[in-house]
Amino acid sequence: MAFVTKIKWVVLSVMVLSVGSIIIHLSLTKFWAVNIGQYKVLPSLSQDLRPYVKNKKLWGSVKSLEALQPYAKARSNYSVPKEQSNGFIYAKVFGGFAKTRSSICDLVAISRLLNATLVIPEIQESTLSKGTSLKFKSFSYVYNEEEFIAYLKNDVIIVKTLPGSLMERRERNEFPTFKPKSSASPNFYIKEILPKLKKSKVIELIIANGGALQSILPPNMAEIQRLRCRIAFHALQFRPEIQMLGRQMVNKLRALGQPFLAYHPGLLRDTLAYNGCAELFQDVHTELIQHRRAQMIKEGILKEELIVDSHLQRDKGLCPLMPEEVGILLRVMGYSSKTIIYLAGSETFGGQRILIPLQAMFTNTVDRTSLCSKKELSDLVGPEIPLPQNIFQPPPSKSEEELKEEWKKAGPRPRPLPPPPGRPIYQHEKEGWYGWITETPTEPDPSPMDLRMQAHRLLWDALDYIVSLEADAFIPGFNNDNSGWPDFSSLVMGHRLYETASFRTYRPDRKKVVELFNTTRENLYHPKHNWTTLVQEHLNKSLSEEGLIRQSLLSKPAIFLSHPLPECSCRIASASVASNPVRGKDGRFLYGDEDQCPKWIQAGSLAKEGVKSEDDSQPDYESNDFVNESNKDGAKSDQTRLWDQQDEEMDPND
Repeated sequence: MAFVTKIKWVVLSVMVLSVGSIIIHLSLTKFWAVNIGQYKVLPSLSQDLRPYVKNKKLWGSVKSLEALQPYAKARSNYSVPKEQSNGFIYAKVFGGFAKTRSSICDLVAISRLLNATLVIPEIQESTLSKGTSLKFKSFSYVYNEEEFIAYLKNDVIIVKTLPGSLMERRERNEFPTFKPKSSASPNFYIKEILPKLKKSKVIELIIANGGALQSILPPNMAEIQRLRCRIAFHALQFRPEIQMLGRQMVNKLRALGQPFLAYHPGLLRDTLAYNGCAELFQDVHTELIQHRRAQMIKEGILKEELIVDSHLQRDKGLCPLMPEEVGILLRVMGYSSKTIIYLAGSETFGGQRILIPLQAMFTNTVDRTSLCSKKELSDLVGPEIPLPQNIFQPPPSKSEEELKEEWKKAGPRPRPLPPPPGRPIYQHEKEGWYGWITETPTEPDPSPMDLRMQAHRLLWDALDYIVSLEADAFIPGFNNDNSGWPDFSSLVMGHRLYETASFRTYRPDRKKVVELFNTTRENLYHPKHNWTTLVQEHLNKSLSEEGLIRQSLLSKPAIFLSHPLPECSCRIASASVASNPVRGKDGRFLYGDEDQCPKWIQAGSLAKEGVKSEDDSQPDYESNDFVNESNKDGAKSDQTRLWDQQDEEMDPND
């Protein structure tokens, strides 16, 4: 009896302890759920990021460039367009965001050069897509038509459509059509195009290479260059819905209470194929790049061999810095693992697998999908007609006679035994890129969904462009490549240089960076101190005049908007940092020959002079745990924008 009583007490004790344990665990679960729940909303990350705001030296302005101010207004001897033009220019523009933006700027410049009336160009990336929103079409899919026409009224006459009589001729294809190269000279248009324009009163231009006019123009055409700047940096405003959502994205990032850095990988299939960077990827991605490269060779776009040594191309600086390498560069510069990095780019070839190392180094890596809800993005696109859910068409089965013929042509005997019966091939294995790359040697035409996604990328790139311009720092992964096509990073860098030159914009020399990485491949995540010093010196130089001069030599010959100096900027005469003009081998000024700013610009900028930051004596970088050094406090200079459209009331000769 005593034994049974003891057992009862033991069971009762176990039950009491179990109940107590359950109560304690439930209490702890409730407590931790409250603490974890606050991280579901992005703005609440500020509590997690607050201790890292002290690295302000990494975000300060570049002192040596503060004298440069935006000034793209016409200087002198620039008349308003004549009411009686020589005819109409109607254009179709092919390509993605960067190519389209550059092409539109060239079209307006050509219209001014020929004294022609420009019809709002058609952006084919949006018009080719079936079932896109009827609310936004062609040019208005991305840009604000009314703002575009109004801002350029003193430069070029722009209309929305051709007159009725000319529209009928267009439908019958009765007027001349030209496909100019991106390197076409002004003489080509004056001697070849202008006579036909005057004769037929309308011509059509088809632009597919990201431009229709050479980048560097003669010195006597400086006003045409400034016109390009007015188009790209003022007239080409995104439609209000895009601007509003882009501003909301920036505000969400600002609400975190910490500066942020924008990074554009530049991993586009076309540029990777053009430069022969297939071997830097794995598996099917290498095959996809090689397929595109073969297509370029067949179309005459590329005049090189299909198979190239990608690692040799990389050593020449012709291949991208991979996201992992960019992450290491930023850590070496002193950026903390809690730094907010905005990942720009609607297309990142290789997918999320390529981005994993960067996201592991910087846990606060975000993109448009992190800052926007699905509804906000769908509202930006507008109502679209649903595409067929199942558009898969299985390949036609081969007849017995066809199989026998293939067997006869299968090669010399002795032949191996025929393979055993294969497993069933599922539908998802035959759809998309996997299906055609395993079945056919040529790439099929884009599907309706592919065309729609290409149109959507125009919108996503527009959002990324807004955020990249507002970022406290920007670093490209791939720009100034060998293709000569406009690229997203170069346009952002040129716009940042024009609008506020002192913003931190890294311009790394990929060839130099690859040399540095090759010397420490075995100790990539534990580099020696002298290696980190070399990296810091190179990136800091890329921020200043040395980086600008290199940018002018490499990028400006391909696209003027990537380096709009000295034509579209002015210099504050009494700035504390003097600059010596630098000329290139061709005699043109690379840097330092900017005009003196008018009085109204100097009045707004001189107030900042003489204010010395308390951290001016410190180096331009801060170390962190990556290089095993302690952090140092700094102070960030105030950023002031002088992008003012009150020029209409100002005298350009002030």
